[in-house]
Amino acid sequence: MRPGNLTEGAIAPATGERFDTLLRHRNLHIERIVSSSDIQATECVQEQDEWVLLVQGTATLDIGGELTSLKAGDHVFLPAKTPHTVTKVSQGALWLAIHLHPDTAA
Repeated sequence: MRPGNLTEGAIAPATGERFDTLLRHRNLHIERIVSSSDIQATECVQEQDEWVLLVQGTATLDIGGELTSLKAGDHVFLPAKTPHTVTKVSQGALWLAIHLHPDTAA
């Protein structure tokens, strides 16, 4: 296992968001998300639970119809099948997302 650095190479794309896998282990998936302020608000409904931490920047999420403002250091838990949309985000916003997929062995 090699150590990594969350901020190294965290350059925002010109538009949208970039998703970088940091770890995949069994039903756990950890990714770094780097956002451009030029995003298209698209609703997301996932089959897995997700916990996100906004490491740097600001963002506004629509979570099930309720707007939530985030600043660096804020985190939120999104249970599986919860509709959510990033409606606004600062240039270069950096996220850490932890996905816990359903246990397929059950």
